[in-house]
Amino acid sequence: MENFLHWRYRVGNQRDWVWRGWQTRYAYLRAAVGESSTPIILLHGFGASIGHWRQNLSALAQYHTVYALDLLGFGASEKTSAPYSAVFWAEQVYDFWKTFVGQPVVLVGHSVGSMVCLAVAARYPEMVKGIVMINLPDSSVLEAPKWLQKSIARPLRWSMSALAVVTQPLLGITKGVLTSPLIFYPLFRLIRSTSVIKLWARQAYATPTAITDEVLEIFSSPAYDRGAVRALRAMIHPKTKAEMDCTARNVLPKLDIPMLLLWGKKDKMVPPKLGPLFVRYNSKLTLVSIENAGHCPHDECPETVNRIILDWLASWQLSNTASFAGFLVRNPDVTKSGADHLLF
Repeated sequence: MENFLHWRYRVGNQRDWVWRGWQTRYAYLRAAVGESSTPIILLHGFGASIGHWRQNLSALAQYHTVYALDLLGFGASEKTSAPYSAVFWAEQVYDFWKTFVGQPVVLVGHSVGSMVCLAVAARYPEMVKGIVMINLPDSSVLEAPKWLQKSIARPLRWSMSALAVVTQPLLGITKGVLTSPLIFYPLFRLIRSTSVIKLWARQAYATPTAITDEVLEIFSSPAYDRGAVRALRAMIHPKTKAEMDCTARNVLPKLDIPMLLLWGKKDKMVPPKLGPLFVRYNSKLTLVSIENAGHCPHDECPETVNRIILDWLASWQLSNTASFAGFLVRNPDVTKSGADHLLF
């Protein structure tokens, strides 16, 4: 019967919270059992919201108090012109944690939300007990062979410096033109249309039947909120030094916490072959590939993803690795990878 309820009735208690003068939305569910267990904070991907976790919140809340946060600019949170970035959203998550949680948590992020997880772990290690990332759109781990790096390093530095002198003004002009109201506003109206959202969903989901009217509503409705176009314009900017410092390549080697990376084998948006590259940067990172899922496995295969997360949490919190290993054995649609077993 639960599936017949609107998603707003399946994400627990929703509340508004004012952060730095901006209205933001969050949801929470208290743990059904084991109130002393580690809390979980769920962080959605780009263009998504609390609603994208509607099939995960209640399952995870059987054993953990779970919070889900609409990052500023998304969902029911305010759409405003702000310095959006993974680092900026990490500051929002940290202040939310200080206000409402106050004890170490496990962060669960999807796509861009995974990048926010890394930024939080890098900047505020005292609040993070573990991380679950559902794909990670970070190309910083891509590397050329060392011999190639050495052979092109010097001429590349020279050419890039010269190129920057020429192209920087052009890039600024191009960005200014593309984000001008005369061009950006009509483009935004096209992007938020149901037909375009459907095209995006067909790329994000491997299972056509998972693309329901509810999914389309979750992604399209916030784009009609006041200030939505202004918020999206503000998200288009070159990376700052703070963002570069929080890339996976810089952050992963420094983390000493349990980490789980889930990836749909049919992900068309972020190549699954990128997954094993992250494992090389930290032996505590476990990669699990999900057979019949695309970019959103938590929504396409929620039962599988929920069980993986819960068993993984139990495995390191209770020092019972048999629980997690047993689940993988019982489920041939998932594949585990560690630093010594790369999936190419």
